[in-house]
Amino acid sequence: METVLFDIGGTPITVLEALAGGLAIAVLGLIIVLIGQTRAARQREEQAAIDAARNGEMERHMADMMRIQSEMTGRMQTMSEIFGNRTSDLARVLTERIDASSHRVNQSMTETRTKTDETLTKLNERLAVIDRAQTNITQLSGEIVSLQSILSNKQQRGAFGQGRMEAIIADGLAPNSYEFQVTLSNNSRPDALIHMPNDAPSLVIDAKFPLEGWQRITDAETPEAVRAAMTGFRNDCTTHIKAISEKYLIAGETQDTAFMFVPSESIFADLHERFEDVVQKAARARVVIVSPSLLMLSIQVIQALLRDVRMREQAHIIQKEVVALLGDVGRLNDRVNKLQTHFRQANQDIDDILISTGKVTRRGEKIEALEFEDERPSLLE
Repeated sequence: METVLFDIGGTPITVLEALAGGLAIAVLGLIIVLIGQTRAARQREEQAAIDAARNGEMERHMADMMRIQSEMTGRMQTMSEIFGNRTSDLARVLTERIDASSHRVNQSMTETRTKTDETLTKLNERLAVIDRAQTNITQLSGEIVSLQSILSNKQQRGAFGQGRMEAIIADGLAPNSYEFQVTLSNNSRPDALIHMPNDAPSLVIDAKFPLEGWQRITDAETPEAVRAAMTGFRNDCTTHIKAISEKYLIAGETQDTAFMFVPSESIFADLHERFEDVVQKAARARVVIVSPSLLMLSIQVIQALLRDVRMREQAHIIQKEVVALLGDVGRLNDRVNKLQTHFRQANQDIDDILISTGKVTRRGEKIEALEFEDERPSLLE
């Protein structure tokens, strides 16, 4: 019989039951302890996993941060290099532009200096021209004063016209083609006598134009004085034209036309403009009024006529020379033909020599190739 240890609620508890209960409680406690330990281990494992995960995440973040830092460092280095290169390029470009600007400025300054020098040189040349022109004007003023003094004296006016006429004739004709102040058969003395070709009568030129009458027209100050001076000048010209016609137009000795020389182009133009009646009277009297330019043209025509006459006089000599020249050309043609024949024969001889040298060359080639064959000599060898 089992011993009851105590009662619980009227239920007797024996030693065996107490032992079983204690064992159950011990097992239960052990189970609870094991469960607690398992949970603690699980919690520790979970915490370790969480910690590992957190550590891995932190490592990844750290790796990402290191990578980002490395990339940032590389980018910073790249940006630094780019900035350095850009800075160098910018400095180089600025240097080149500054050099180009300096070159352009120097070139512009050089060109400006050159143009300035040229302008100053041209200015100096123009100033020199102006100085020469001023000197010429001063000389011309003196000559005008001298001309006025000449025109104020009748004898000097005559010498002035005579001098201009003689200079024009002497410049255009040979010395044996004219004479000055020669006496004609009626004892008159024209200022110039031009000898015409083919024994034709000579041409008379008069240089005693009434310049004093024209000077009075120039000096007149009132219309009445001008009209009076023009009337006097017209009468002087008419009288002079009549004297030329009567004294210098000698049949068989002089031409039927004489020249009246006017020593000024302006007077000549004024005469034709305001004194047409005087020009017509001169034409009717067979007196031609000529200015320096017209006299020069007439002298050139006479010079051409004299040259043509001399050419005709020498025509037989020229013809003889041409015949002799034709003979020389014929002989030259014969000699050229003979020379051509010699050249043709020389060409033939050269062709024969080339044929012989060709044969010698071919025989030498055969000898070099040891081709010894009996050949009958040809007729051309």
